[in-house]
Amino acid sequence: MRRISILLLVFCTCFTLVAWPQARPQWQHKIITFDVPGAGTAPGQGTLAWNIVPGGWISGNYIDGNGVYRGFLRWPEGTITKFDASGMGTGSGQGLVEVFGMTPWLEIVGDYLDSNNAYHAFVRTPQGKLTTFACPGAGPGGTAGESVNSAGLISAAYLDVNGTWHGCVRKPDGTVVNYDPPDAGTGSGQGTYPTALDAGVSPDGTIVGEYWDNNWIWHGYIREPNGNITEYDDPFAGSVANSGQGTLSFGISPSGEIWGPYIDASFVFHGYLRSPDGGFTEIDVPNAGTGYIQGTGACWPIVCFGGINPAGTVTAYFLDQNNVWHGFLRTGDGKVTEFDAPGAGTGAWQGTLPASVTPDGTITGYYIDKNNIYHGFLRLP
Repeated sequence: MRRISILLLVFCTCFTLVAWPQARPQWQHKIITFDVPGAGTAPGQGTLAWNIVPGGWISGNYIDGNGVYRGFLRWPEGTITKFDASGMGTGSGQGLVEVFGMTPWLEIVGDYLDSNNAYHAFVRTPQGKLTTFACPGAGPGGTAGESVNSAGLISAAYLDVNGTWHGCVRKPDGTVVNYDPPDAGTGSGQGTYPTALDAGVSPDGTIVGEYWDNNWIWHGYIREPNGNITEYDDPFAGSVANSGQGTLSFGISPSGEIWGPYIDASFVFHGYLRSPDGGFTEIDVPNAGTGYIQGTGACWPIVCFGGINPAGTVTAYFLDQNNVWHGFLRTGDGKVTEFDAPGAGTGAWQGTLPASVTPDGTITGYYIDKNNIYHGFLRLP
């Protein structure tokens, strides 16, 4: 949860059908757009699609007309199941703010904000049963669920009593283990930030993320299943103290390749791929902007996210010179394809934002229209 603003979730289920005939004509365009019934239609409201698993199941959250976050699961043929959590807050900005992980078996992981704005991590079964959990040492701020692998191992984060973030791992048997990279900062807002969405934890249980050090510089980290932690930096990342520059992470492939962005000394974003042996490949999308906080993977002022699949295909977004977001994918052989969802806005801070990619190259995410309303999309291979 690239803690610029964090989201939360949980749920009690109800069902709504999205009309399949309405979606069918869009297949010919390779991109299907959709909205959860009940999603708000004012600026800053709408549908946010985050995860997709083989078969075309999509999970995410939506923001209703009162500004409350709620969860959803979209079936491959377009049916949508909506869900809430019994303990979630119902004020604006509260609710199921993060629906960030889903297994192939349709277990959903995330967190919700209660009425006191504390996070509660959860696991939702395919049958709709919700179980919350907390990391040892969590303070009043609570615990946030970030990602999950096919074995049910969950990557999470928690806030201590001093407002510092820490990582934790919840094993399939319910055991929870805390961790921090050695050089993680200890001030309020500093610390360990596990990568959100399913690419944040590999099938073997390797977890990636970033940490903010005591000088407010970002660094990437890799936590192996045995608990060993490797810290790393892209060689071109900025390192000015108190700047917020540095290296971030979007996720890790089953082979150990890490995909993410970094912020250079001029505050421009660039993408990178880190190979298992520690080598870096720099990635800049041709039409990415080169100004302040523009570029490939530019995630100010939004939460950072992107996807990588077993074939080494990566997806994310770039911010152009007019501060408009566009989606792209890069295949393992280096070919880059830029794309926009139908209806995506073309004004500043509008556009297309991909989030996850399946092994066959199907992508989901959301777009921001000309009225600053969010909508989900599905891009076929």
